[in-house]
Amino acid sequence: MAAAELWRHQHPEETPMWRFLEHVNAKYGLSLHDYLELYKWSVENVADFWGEVWHFVGIKASRPFDEVLPPNAPMFPRPDFFAGARLNFAENLLFPPNVDVDDSATAVITATENESHLTETSWADLRDQVRRCSNALRAAGVKENSVVAGFVANHVQTLVALLSAASLGAIWTGISPDSGVSAVLDRLAQIRPQVLFADNATLYNGKEWSSKAKTLDIVTELKKHGLERVIVVKGLKNIEAGLEEIHALGVQAEEYETFLSSAPDAPLVFAQLPPAHPLYVLYSSGTTGLPKAIVHTAAGTLLQHKKEHFLHGSLSPTSRMLYYTTTSWMMHHWSVSALACGASLVLYSGSPFKPHGYSSLPRLLSSLRVTHFGTSAAYLTTLEANNVRPIADPTLDLSALEAIYSTASPLPPSTFAFVYEAFPSNINLASITGGTDIISLFGAPCPLLPVRAGEVQCAGLGMAIDVVDSASAPEDPRPVPDGEPGDLVCTKPFPCQPLTFFGPNGEEKYRAAYFERFPGIWHHGDFVRRVPGSAGALVMLGRSDGVLKPSGVRFGSAEIYNILTRFFAGEVDDAVCVGRRRPEDRDETVCLFVTMAEGKTFDEGLRSRIADTVRRELSPRHVPGVIEEAGGGVPKTANGKKIEVAVKQILSGMEVRTNASVANPEALDWFREWAKRNA
Repeated sequence: MAAAELWRHQHPEETPMWRFLEHVNAKYGLSLHDYLELYKWSVENVADFWGEVWHFVGIKASRPFDEVLPPNAPMFPRPDFFAGARLNFAENLLFPPNVDVDDSATAVITATENESHLTETSWADLRDQVRRCSNALRAAGVKENSVVAGFVANHVQTLVALLSAASLGAIWTGISPDSGVSAVLDRLAQIRPQVLFADNATLYNGKEWSSKAKTLDIVTELKKHGLERVIVVKGLKNIEAGLEEIHALGVQAEEYETFLSSAPDAPLVFAQLPPAHPLYVLYSSGTTGLPKAIVHTAAGTLLQHKKEHFLHGSLSPTSRMLYYTTTSWMMHHWSVSALACGASLVLYSGSPFKPHGYSSLPRLLSSLRVTHFGTSAAYLTTLEANNVRPIADPTLDLSALEAIYSTASPLPPSTFAFVYEAFPSNINLASITGGTDIISLFGAPCPLLPVRAGEVQCAGLGMAIDVVDSASAPEDPRPVPDGEPGDLVCTKPFPCQPLTFFGPNGEEKYRAAYFERFPGIWHHGDFVRRVPGSAGALVMLGRSDGVLKPSGVRFGSAEIYNILTRFFAGEVDDAVCVGRRRPEDRDETVCLFVTMAEGKTFDEGLRSRIADTVRRELSPRHVPGVIEEAGGGVPKTANGKKIEVAVKQILSGMEVRTNASVANPEALDWFREWAKRNA
């Protein structure tokens, strides 16, 4: 039975995606009729497709490519896309081709919980700030392949630093200032930044938090790894910057405005670089070891993001995107690329529930006329649990809103329906999926397809995904029929494949991460099922390495979480669901641990009601064998993702060494004690 249809685009023939379909038909003498046929063409003709995207979305390059992709190129080692071309990522965002951008128009709005601190930056101002910052970095010795890091929140100064580094061919890596010192050093000590941008303080949940002590600890250690200079962004004027203390450590230090003022008065120059030149370093979750430093390329990131923004999201110079994210999260990098479509950005830092409670972000969407709003599934389920319906507030005007994007975890079917009741019904609600590993999406929005409850709309153009049997032998990955669960894989090259992992043995770490499970094809680590008869529509079921499989029945934790959201949202605040199988166990036991909403108590009655509801709504085989209260909370990464695999390993008797990537390590300690008590 098909899931309920919640939305269709009123005029799909007016979208960039439809125009691209018509372009392909005209150029290749085809008669593609819909997205499914366009998608099939894109994955069966990889080189032709990506070449057409390059020209259609508009990529500014000082030298054209010689070929898109070598014939019969494998996925590993990573093939060289667009060999011979020369371009610059920052130039494509600051001077987007194929669009008409007014220099005086707003490019960026920086917003925080303090509504009086909202600032607007025009395109001309943004370009000039990047000119000055880029020249100052060059004067400080930054060059191609230097590493520039940010311990910074989501504001315009961060964007300027990122684009300035990219303009020079330096590598940018960003970490949110709410991260602990150990979490920062686990990442940055690996990649040895030459320059560090750091906020002096942050505003969160109504309180100002000084970053000085953490910054001094970070600088003390990074000086041993080659750090030369710190630029302090003084976002909160009444909190000291700590420049003298940084100087005392033997590292040069300046305030951001002073640093820009020191720049030589020279034009903005964009280094013209090969497509595979490194652009960003992002980090794997790293729950059981040092985070892996994943290197992403300039052209791969740019082309994939512009494909997703322009074709899949219909962004234009009339669009305005607000993605609620930290600078550590891949979605920060994804959202800033909206500039390449001429769209403007709202960069927000702070709590999503300040200063107006649940209506805080909806008020911002209304006042700033946001067209594309991105957030986490957890935020939307919180609105659902508290029955917050912004559309019912007569003081809000959400008529500009065109799309809501949800990621980080699967969006429950009930929340899909709720969003269409709580926000304007004409929006394209898209549960999207991809990740840090590809800095983009496998599952994307699409203006040519309906939105159905609980489903990722489609596989992105050019992303040749498949679903294979999780138990397949490495040399024989067996596809499962549509509708059956399995592991998400990608079978053909795509330009946003990482370049390598930073540091020694990077290529081997890269191979082991994605190509060891099934040599020759990308193994993504998600457990999914593909919707029969669709254009790659997916239902996300969890992580494939955290798949639940009692009595041989395989299902994902998301199915259990969906039940909790739908039936117990007012009682259960959060949960983690994993399988436990110790060496002595003949079968796996599904274990569900919940945390309670404020004022609610876990008792035998709740345990029974959860079991009965799961039995009724799913099947008797889905009922967890253990339903307990998580006394230490649900363990999560700094990005807010549940750490299912580490909990599974602990309960199964494995030794797990966690690091500072775990935001609340005491939660894992509680599970260790629980495992001992219930051995």
